Amino acid sequence: MSVEHAEPTADGPLIPRPERTPAALRAACAVVAPQLLPAYDQAKDQALAEAVELGSLGPVHAYLAHWAALIEIERHPASAKAYHRAEYLAQIATDPDEAREQSAAAAAIYRDAARAVRGE
Repeated sequence: MSVEHAEPTADGPLIPRPERTPAALRAACAVVAPQLLPAYDQAKDQALAEAVELGSLGPVHAYLAHWAALIEIERHPASAKAYHRAEYLAQIATDPDEAREQSAAAAAIYRDAARAVRGE
């Protein structure tokens, strides 16, 4: 899959939703969140190692599902901004209730993205 950088139209996605394959997700990551490429590569390597060790494709499916959701968030600038803001505020919160509230906000954005890539 060839992914070129595109400017968003209104609140639309920056790029089309990539296929749920390692190469397509990596190419999409390179466009919408290049700062995450080292983490993407590390997660892929870890998933493959765990799959070999366990004799199961479960870790590979989990890695693909997780990164498809993260790329879905990053494809939409408003969602990405809200997600990163909530994660940041959860990390710096001095009040446990505020930390929980911000963590819940980030988790809701992630769940919505995961549902979207599953077609729900």
